[in-house]
Formats: sequence, C-alpha cells, structure tokens
Amino acid sequence: MFIATATHDAATTDATTTSPGATGLPGLLGETLSRWVDAQPWLATAVLLVLLVFLAWLAFEITRRYLLRAITRIVQKTNATWDEDLAEMGIFRRLAWAVPFVVFRAGMPYLPALPPGVVNLIQKVISIAIVIVVARAVAALLDAVGRVYARSPQASNRPIKGYLQGAVLVLYIIATVIVVAVLIERDPLLIIGSLGAASAVLLLVFRDTILSLVAGVQLTGNDLVRVGDWIEMPGFNADGDVIDIALNTVTVQNWDKTYTIIPAHKFLDNSFKNWRGMQASGGRRIKRSLRIDMSTVSFLSPGEIDELRRFALLGPYFDEKQSDITAWLEDNPEGRENPVNSRRLTNLGTFRAYIGLYLRARPDIATSMTFLVRQLEPAKDGIPIELYVFVNDVRWAVYEGVQADIFDHLLAIVPEFGLRVFQEPGGHDLRQLALAA
Repeated sequence: MFIATATHDAATTDATTTSPGATGLPGLLGETLSRWVDAQPWLATAVLLVLLVFLAWLAFEITRRYLLRAITRIVQKTNATWDEDLAEMGIFRRLAWAVPFVVFRAGMPYLPALPPGVVNLIQKVISIAIVIVVARAVAALLDAVGRVYARSPQASNRPIKGYLQGAVLVLYIIATVIVVAVLIERDPLLIIGSLGAASAVLLLVFRDTILSLVAGVQLTGNDLVRVGDWIEMPGFNADGDVIDIALNTVTVQNWDKTYTIIPAHKFLDNSFKNWRGMQASGGRRIKRSLRIDMSTVSFLSPGEIDELRRFALLGPYFDEKQSDITAWLEDNPEGRENPVNSRRLTNLGTFRAYIGLYLRARPDIATSMTFLVRQLEPAKDGIPIELYVFVNDVRWAVYEGVQADIFDHLLAIVPEFGLRVFQEPGGHDLRQLALAA
C-alpha cells in the first residue's frame, strides 16, 4: 500500500522542465508544440489540465462501464461462489476509483506552468486518495473472506469475524500511518517507530479493543463459545443463544427476545454456563423432588401388598422382594417370631421403586444416561424423593411437557401408596381448622 511521494525538488524539476521535445512527440510536431508551450505556458497548462481531467474521467468510465461489467459476467458464469462474494462486497468497484487517480498522477509532469508547491500538494492529495481507495478495497476483500468462510462447516465452531475485524483495524491504522507519512514527507517506518513513545497512551485508549481481541482469540481458539450456543451469564443477566461474536462484543438473544451485548473480555473475567454439552448429548436433565409427609410413611401389610399388585409395573418388584425376604428369613428364623425383627416393605420404598419402573417404561426417558430416583435427607418440609434423569429430547417445549407429565402422574398416584405430599397449610386448611374448632 506504500506509495512513494515526490519530494519538493522532484516536483520542481517536473514542473519546470519544458525543453524542446518535452511533450514527448517526435520531430517537427513536437518542436512546434514545445515552442507553443514556452510561449503560452498558462494557456498550455490549462488546456493540458482539462485534457488530463478528461482522460482520467474517460479511464474511469471505461473501467466502470466495460471492464467491471465484463468481470461481473465472468463471475456469474463460473461455478465458484467466492468470486461472487468479491463482486457483491464491491472490491472491483472500489478499485476502479484508483484508475483516474493513477492517470492524473501520470500526467502531472506534463503541466508546465504549475508552481512547485501546487504540484507537490496535488501529488500528495492523489497519493492519499490512492491509499484510501486501496485500503477500502482490502477491507472489502476481508469482508468477502468472512462471508465465504461463514458458509463453511467450520464457521460455527471456529468463527473468524473477530480476527477479520482486528485485521481491518490494523489495515486502517497502517493506512493512517501512510497518509501521515505522505503529508509530512517522511518514511512510514520512522512514524511507526516513533509510536513506541506513545504506546502507553495507545494502550489506554484501545484497552478494551486489545483485551477483547485477545479474549476473542482465546474464546474461539479454545472453542469456549460458538454462534448458536445457549449460554447463561448471570452477571450480565444473559440467558439465551449467542447470535454474533465480533471483535469487541458477544451478542446474546435472551429467551424474552431482548438482546444482551457483552464485552468479549468479560468472558475471561466472569463465569458463564454453556449448554452446548447438553444439546450435543441429546439428553436434557430433570432434577426435581417430591416432598412426602413423614407422618404417612409406614410398613405395608400383606393386604396392602396384594392391593398394590394391581399395578402391572410392581408385580415383578414384589416377586423379587418376596424371594429376598424368604431367603433372609431362612437365615434369620427370629424374624418369623415377631414382625419387628423381620424385613418388611414400606410404602415409601415401594413408591420409590414404582417411580423408577415407571420412568424406565417411558420411551422419552434416556435410560442410558444418569438415572437416579433417590431419597434425600428429611427436613422440616418432608422427605424429598428426587428424580435425576434425562429426557431424550433437548427441545425446550418437549422437555417441559415430559417433565410436567411425569410429575402430574406421580402427584396423582401418591395416595394409592398411602402417602401424602407435604404442603404448607393454605387458607382453605386454616378455614377447615377454624370450623372444626
């Protein structure tokens, strides 16, 4: 992108050299034009300037109307899609603007009467314009690269939008340095070297950008966050899908359809939960408890066992338990003398076994994953019977429906086991107590 700029001396030499034949034409015609230029320098400069402007405009129109159209036709006929992205992002259209500036710069030495200072100023302006044109074209090229990459299978796993935005930032910084170098007629490398003294100020100004760039590299390099991931970040009230990962920010669309914009470097400073593992596993966890009133827990009598055999799921369970108890009594005959010395089934244990059998019989429960029906520590609000199982469908609505169906059934069937779900007294209970008193 570096464009050498003519020095003041070179500009003076170009502007004042009007010797015979300086027009570049051979023979008598060239000498005649040279004498006319020497005789009418300002008129010749004006005419040549108009001609130069016309040639620059003509070159731009030919490039825009014919060359760009030819390139567009070629792009449309090819089977590749990346060249269409180049055309859609306007790379060729932006480069076309460099043509008139190059033509005008090439014709500058043929303007005889312009003062050296004016020539130097015009050359600087043209050089700066070319730098800007090329920088915008390269930025469009990087955007096209991002669009092409976005269609690849790796795009969701390894987004590069942050890298590309960082490259565009570096590109414009380099372009700015070159523009300053052109204006002050110094080597751009000297300007870059002098920036070291101002590095502390630059670090302060671009602190968030630098931190976010480093964070973006770590997030994508370590595959911590992808576009489409469901994440929770309580510190920013974010709970939803990641829809964009940029240089400075990560955009999350929450479940209430609001958006949370999180600085990228905050993902390294704060904890967050990524639900991608759950979605990839194909199972979504149910972890919920039923609280049983402790006063309803009791041993099952033979009549109650016969009554519960109505449940098809419990028939094999009772048979197995009866065999275990019979084998135990053979080794422990004192159990036959008094029931308190014997092994007996409880209604709570039977209910817990029923829950496990019921869940295993459901086709929407993933029995190959963690499967627990466990009794937790009794508390003042009852005995918790916790279900720790996985639904084999990760869709939110399906998961909630399955979970509701399971607990609807269990709450309705608890009384069949002589149990009662613990519930704090409500207004109706208090009214009944008042009426009873």
